Amino acid sequence: MRKTTATAGAATPALPTDPHDAPDPAAGVLAGAGPAEPPAVRAGEPPAERATVRLRATPGRSAGGPSGGPSGEVPRYAPEWLRLREPADAAARARDLLDPLRAHLAGLPGRADGLVVHDVGCGTGSMGRWLAPLLDGAQHWVLHDRDPYLLHFAAAAAPRSAADGSRVTVETRRGDLGRLTPEALAGAALVTASALLDVLTTEEVGTLAAACAAAGCPALLTLSVAGRVDLDPAHPLDEEIAEAFDEHQRRTGLLGPDAVTAAAEAFAGHGATVRAHPSPWRLGPDEARLTAQWLRGWVGAAVEQRPELRERAGPYLRDRLSACAAGELRVVVHHTDLLALCRPTGGGS
Repeated sequence: MRKTTATAGAATPALPTDPHDAPDPAAGVLAGAGPAEPPAVRAGEPPAERATVRLRATPGRSAGGPSGGPSGEVPRYAPEWLRLREPADAAARARDLLDPLRAHLAGLPGRADGLVVHDVGCGTGSMGRWLAPLLDGAQHWVLHDRDPYLLHFAAAAAPRSAADGSRVTVETRRGDLGRLTPEALAGAALVTASALLDVLTTEEVGTLAAACAAAGCPALLTLSVAGRVDLDPAHPLDEEIAEAFDEHQRRTGLLGPDAVTAAAEAFAGHGATVRAHPSPWRLGPDEARLTAQWLRGWVGAAVEQRPELRERAGPYLRDRLSACAAGELRVVVHHTDLLALCRPTGGGS
């Protein structure tokens, strides 16, 4: 079979939460004008549902959707999508970064309440459910998000024990990225985020890096889009859809596929040791539901960016969804995980 490697950011479907809602499999993305966003409860990834809810950094723009709502509106992303993608996220995250992280954390001064971890844009808390059971020792997780609805889910489903059986506790904080100051990170051992960097601007990434560096706090930032998608078998329209999606990722100053490079430079500029590692989704017949939702968002964003694609994108999406349903489509959505080991400050963690 043929395979296409499409150089575009790949991360994000937005359409109906239930792919069976529309009789025409392409209708949820392509019918009518306007952004490729799901109705009512919007499902995360830009332009499709994102893994976590983004902290809103500027009024009127959610860092998790293609175009923020009215000023003051708190965007809401469907927990159904977040649950759907959580197993793929867990399988993709780069475990090769855990040993250097563990070694760094082992050198920190001990605290009575154990490691304090701040999870930024936590969504329903999938990052904590993945990472807390992989680290030894007591942990206290501080879950940050704009949306109280998702904070409720994150707290309710938080892990209760670490790898060695030690206790894990959580608290939630509503807030945006601009409030993640060195003072807010006082005493933190680690900052984490998942699927966040590529929906930030250069300024926002700089703010995050500066806050971590000033607090002497390392950062594990996972599942940032890498700007490439592999589809097997190939289709003549793959590359054009991918290019349009890539343009959509960079709309309004967002970093999109450039995020990991920008973050690495920002952290390195503060003296941090930075490591990056691939963390691709590998989607086959067993992930057909996730692939179908991802396809809807990927194509929908491309059409939003280039409306002239609409007429050809409808049949394309139907063909791709049919192949997916038949177990004949395989997709690799490339991401990159980044670990920034900031220099400890005098106050320690």
